[in-house]
Amino acid sequence: MSYQALYRKYRPQTFSDVVGQEHITETLKNELSAGKATHAYLFTGTRGTGKTSTAKILAKAVNCLNPKNGDPCLECESCLSVANGENTDIVEIDAASNNSVDSIRELRDQVSFAPASSKYRVYIIDEVHMLTISAFNALLKTLEEPPEHVIFILATTEVHKVLDTIKSRCQRFDFKRITTDDIARHLRYISDKEDINITDDALRYIAQNSAGGMRDSIALLDQLSVLNSTSEAISVDDINRLLGRLSFQSLTSLFEAIASSKQNEALDILNSIYNQGNEPSQILS
Repeated sequence: MSYQALYRKYRPQTFSDVVGQEHITETLKNELSAGKATHAYLFTGTRGTGKTSTAKILAKAVNCLNPKNGDPCLECESCLSVANGENTDIVEIDAASNNSVDSIRELRDQVSFAPASSKYRVYIIDEVHMLTISAFNALLKTLEEPPEHVIFILATTEVHKVLDTIKSRCQRFDFKRITTDDIARHLRYISDKEDINITDDALRYIAQNSAGGMRDSIALLDQLSVLNSTSEAISVDDINRLLGRLSFQSLTSLFEAIASSKQNEALDILNSIYNQGNEPSQILS
């Protein structure tokens, strides 16, 4: 079998698996348990916080034949067809490359057809803010009078670019940045499952540098796993050496030199950081 990236291998499969967004997942589970799925959802938040994963779980859950307290069972024919990529009623659209009015008009023509094998036909439109104004207006017509068998899930990192008329017709959920503690805890779980020998300090360092995004953290852990050794655990220094990253230690030394008016020492430290491949704008940030 070909190698599967860790962020794909450990992508959440149920609402209960989604880390750090309990305020959203609990609400969705309660809605589905009560049979109150709405026709349009808007998921907004920074990248790597679980928007697309939650959208896919929602698409499975509304069509699951044996849901468990709002979560998909992962075992029925419907859930398995989604997992295998064989369910034609779950449609994912990347608005960044399908942002024209013609693309949305084609979608409008499709929604009138009944689902092939599921209860709902679910359209997941990622980066929806990339649609043109004409495309937004075409989508709006469908959201105003949607067929009963269709659910739209719109995801975006830039909600301010989405038309207010679109927002007002969706149930909006704001995904927050995942806390450092939650990310570090999940990275420890993955490390133990994958037998990656890494210190807790290193995991916390990864979490601190992920800007609240789980996907970037797991991708970095995946990259670091090549250093895995049974004798020595991967450390913060290993991370900095491998990636040429700015360490908190080097920045602290730079700040201390500046605060103490040690010009030559500050310039030496700055030169060392720069030679590791860090751009001045990145250092300043």
